[in-house]
Amino acid sequence: MGFFGFSRQPDINTGVAEYKNTEGAVLVDVRNIGEYAAGHIEGSINVPLQFITDIKGRVTDLNTPLFVYCLSGGRSEQAALLLKRIGYTNVKNIGGINSYTGRVVR
Repeated sequence: MGFFGFSRQPDINTGVAEYKNTEGAVLVDVRNIGEYAAGHIEGSINVPLQFITDIKGRVTDLNTPLFVYCLSGGRSEQAALLLKRIGYTNVKNIGGINSYTGRVVR
């Protein structure tokens, strides 16, 4: 964490590129269902933050690389911490889709 608790937000574009180059990785959108339906990154799965522990039913291997995003990076940061707490070992918060320059699907 940075000075006075402020940290630089991760670059989602770099994160998506890393996800695409990581074998077996899962891209997780933790926004709510409506936000996801309005536009999401292709290939992502939707697991809203309030249901993040339900991911164990979809991603059973705790070593699976998880790349987590939301709208601006706050919820994905919370989700990444929760995922680590429940045993996932390879979790990366890649930030918010509001900074994404790639194509989104609806």
